[in-house]
Amino acid sequence: MTDDTLADFERTEFTADGRSAPVYRIGTGPAVVVMSEMPGITPKVADFARTVAGIGCTAIVPHLFGVDGKDPSAASLGLLGTAATFSRAMVPACISREFTILATGKSSRIVVWLRALAAYEHERCGGPGVGAIGMCFTGGFALAMAADDRLLAPVLSQPSLPFAVSASRARSIDISAADLDIVKNRCAAGDVKVLGLRFQGDWMCPPARFEFLREQLGDAFVSVELPDSAFNPDALGTPHSVVTEGLIDEPGQPTRQALDQVLELFRSRLLETD
Repeated sequence: MTDDTLADFERTEFTADGRSAPVYRIGTGPAVVVMSEMPGITPKVADFARTVAGIGCTAIVPHLFGVDGKDPSAASLGLLGTAATFSRAMVPACISREFTILATGKSSRIVVWLRALAAYEHERCGGPGVGAIGMCFTGGFALAMAADDRLLAPVLSQPSLPFAVSASRARSIDISAADLDIVKNRCAAGDVKVLGLRFQGDWMCPPARFEFLREQLGDAFVSVELPDSAFNPDALGTPHSVVTEGLIDEPGQPTRQALDQVLELFRSRLLETD
């Protein structure tokens, strides 16, 4: 691919909790906050947002890290260029106090800003509530955002924080105990279902993390765990990103079926209100 100019998105600035950053919007209808994976709003992340807009929602894509629209693939940059692109996004994020990298039982500070963004977009876009998807580094943010009752459709795609450097960190996700209790109560009341996506061999999102979520959320946690063979062979790296880099966008492909489940969750919770 080549860099994406994001020219079809509306770009504005959003400020809350002392943080101001660009936000890209496309589509009309209820809001879905699309939180990019590392190294940022890549062309594949932008394409996912366009797909969300195509079902009748407004895709809201906040800048969290990296260079917006940059194609990180080795084909365009070479291996060293790809490594540099990831490093320029990862290193500042890892040392920022906005992100919880290793700690267990703690929501990342950026979630406060994201909840404010979701509340603003709900007011602006209307509808019964808001959807959200986090990917990789941001995967758990969608769960922590669900402590706000405006969040009706959270999707956790290969959630990778905290880094699974120990058994206790593998059996956890970046959400505080207080936020988790709220989400558990919402799940028990039938107010929210949580969709999780991962590849079976993904060491960055280990199986113990989904086991933990099943224990905590019960039947309200719907897990989609794909065989590694379903990963796009043309993608960079090992099986990880489900609905972006690893997607094979063809009928019958497991990754396409996973994407369809994500879209159906957004439709059923945000668009089908009868």
